Amino acid sequence: MASRNGSYTTSDLSRKSGDIIAEALRHPVTITQRSKPRLVILNIDDYQRLMKGADARAVGTVDTMSDALFSDIERAVDQYAEDDEVGR
Repeated sequence: MASRNGSYTTSDLSRKSGDIIAEALRHPVTITQRSKPRLVILNIDDYQRLMKGADARAVGTVDTMSDALFSDIERAVDQYAEDDEVGR
């Protein structure tokens, strides 16, 4: 049985999938397992809205950085160090 916040157990998911899907078309539904939230089912419009607002930046390292970018950063650090020395 659903709670007020649209939460079902994994057992409910196997028994009431049609009802859960119908509810998820209206608003996100949480699926719990052992009383802990484990999944969220949401309609495609909500999903696309979330993905559109997601941060698309990628994490990188010095090893994956282009040589040109590394050189630019090196120059900026050197310039900052020089400016800091002059300012003292």
